[in-house]
Amino acid sequence: MAFKKSVYITAKEIMNARRLEAERQQEMRHSQVIMRCPEIFTLEREIASYGAEVIRAVGMGADAGEFVRKLSVKSLEAQEKKAELLKKAGFSENYLDVPYNCPVCKDTGSHDGRYCPCYMDLIRKTARTELEEKANLSKYTFTSFNVNNYPDVTDKILGVNQREHMTNVLSFCKSYAADFTAKSPSIIMLGSTGLGKTHLSLAIAGAVLDKNHSVYYDSAHTIMTKLEEEHFGRSNGAESIREDLLRSDLLIIDDLGCEFVTQFTKAELYNIINSRILAELPTIISTNCTAKELEEKYTQRTASRILGYYYPLAFCGKDVRQIVKKAP
Repeated sequence: MAFKKSVYITAKEIMNARRLEAERQQEMRHSQVIMRCPEIFTLEREIASYGAEVIRAVGMGADAGEFVRKLSVKSLEAQEKKAELLKKAGFSENYLDVPYNCPVCKDTGSHDGRYCPCYMDLIRKTARTELEEKANLSKYTFTSFNVNNYPDVTDKILGVNQREHMTNVLSFCKSYAADFTAKSPSIIMLGSTGLGKTHLSLAIAGAVLDKNHSVYYDSAHTIMTKLEEEHFGRSNGAESIREDLLRSDLLIIDDLGCEFVTQFTKAELYNIINSRILAELPTIISTNCTAKELEEKYTQRTASRILGYYYPLAFCGKDVRQIVKKAP
C-alpha cells in the first residue's frame, strides 16, 4: 500500500512523541524510586559495571568464558536484589521498565526490519483522520445513504425505477468496497448534481481505508490547481502530489468537469488516467458531464480511455440535497 508521504511523516512524528513520552515517564519513575530507596541507585551502577566488564573480557582469550559466567551470576543476583527492594518500597518489579505503547517495537515503528503492526495501524488511522478533516468522512457512509430520498418513479432517460436503480447502485458500491483490492476495476459515476455521487465515493473511501488500503481523494479543481502551482513554481513548498496521485491504491477524483480546463489540465488528466490504467490501479471519477461533454472538454483520446476502461455507474433522481433541506 502506498499512502501519502504526509501520512507517513505524521505517523512517524506521533510514534516519536510516544517514545519520548514513555522515556520521560520512566525517568520520573526512576527519580521517584531513588528518592524512596537510594540503595537501588547503587545496585544499578553495580549492574552497569558488570556490563562493562563483559566488554573487557573480549580480549581475555580462553579465560573469557568462565569470567563472563561469573559476571552473569553476579549481575543476576544484583537484579534479583533490585526487584526485592522495589517490592519492599511498594513498587512492582517492572515499575522501572519504559512504559512503551508497543512493547514489541518500543515505539520505534519497526521490528525485525519490518514495519510494526502498531505503526501500520497508526498510518491507517492517520490517513483516515486526514481525509476526515478534508471531506467530513464520517458523515458520508453507506448507512447514511437513504434510498428513500429517490422518487419511486420511472426515470425518463434510463427507463428504470429511480429508487430501485439507486438501491442497486448502493448495493454495487457496498460490494465494491467490501471486495476491494488494488486491482479492482475503475468506476465513473455519471449523473446530475446532488444525486449522491460524492456521498457514495466517500463511503467507498472510508471502507477501503478500513481495509488498510491507501486512498487519495479530492475534487478535480483542487487536484489540477495543485498540479499547476507545482508545475509553474507557485506552490508554497508543500510536498508533491503527483506521486500520490499515481501510486495510491485508490484515487478518487470528484466533480470532474467543474474545474477550469486548459491544455495543461487536459494533458495532466490524461497522464493520470493513462498511468493508472497501465499500472492497473483503480480510480473513481464522479462527473456531471455526459459522455459527449467529456469528449468535448478533454479530447476524444481521454474520453475513450475513461469510457473504455471504467465501469459506468449512472445516478438518477432529484437533487437529494434539496430534498433533505426541505424535510421537516
